[in-house]
Amino acid sequence: MSIVFLNGQFIPENEARISPMDRGFLFGEGLYESIPTYSGKIIGAKLHLDRLNFGLDALQIPHPMSHAEWVELFNEILQRNEGDNLGIYVHVTRGVSQKRFHGYMSDTAPTVFIRTFSINAPLEAGAEPLQVAKVLSQEDRRWDHCNIKSTSLLGNVLHFQHSHQQGYDETLLFNEHNELTEASSANVFVVKGEVISTPVLDKQILPGITRDILIQVLQRFAGITVEERAISMDEVKNADEIWLTSSTREIMPVIELDDHPVGNGAIGNVWRKVQPLYATHKFDI
Repeated sequence: MSIVFLNGQFIPENEARISPMDRGFLFGEGLYESIPTYSGKIIGAKLHLDRLNFGLDALQIPHPMSHAEWVELFNEILQRNEGDNLGIYVHVTRGVSQKRFHGYMSDTAPTVFIRTFSINAPLEAGAEPLQVAKVLSQEDRRWDHCNIKSTSLLGNVLHFQHSHQQGYDETLLFNEHNELTEASSANVFVVKGEVISTPVLDKQILPGITRDILIQVLQRFAGITVEERAISMDEVKNADEIWLTSSTREIMPVIELDDHPVGNGAIGNVWRKVQPLYATHKFDI
């Protein structure tokens, strides 16, 4: 039985209960993080917690605890659950209010829920990917604050379901200017020749932790600068390689977009150079 953390207590998951008056349930006022760990080692803890705190400040939710207290809690929940490769799911809402009212009181105590879940073992340097992706593209219909990792994911869910129901793995999104934003549940990189590019961060794009770690690894350990810029969908469709990045996918090659092969329809040579660097240095960021 999995052990979870809920508002100061470690309890069996099937005993966890959250009030129907929680504003996360009523209004979607919540944030989340999914943090990978391998053999008890946490990937990007500070980056994840910095992003969580950014969202808490944006939603005016009080910080439940300090970075050090979060990490102590993460280590304890890892000890209470079995598995070498576990993701830590963190969910924070504004908390319970006895009145359903659009405005919120500043003294509401946040609800904090944490659980673990099994993830794949990390890909070793030079190993073949566990999965490649076939994706569709669609105009981005989500809200204008995608840089906040909100639990209000209806737009993302609808975009993901658009591809999933047709037998594809993801949906690549583009804005009204026909520029790539991200995927419904991942950031996106494109490769042309030896040049690696990804959309510049703004309110249309979640500042992904794997995205950040990959950019830092390439710069620090290979002297490769990733271009962060506007990328047209024409460039995406003519790219030699496309990658999806997220905490659970790491770097996933895309081999097909809108029923057309990406490059030669196989895993690209640049991915094969980059993946070992990420696998070797992801714990160093």
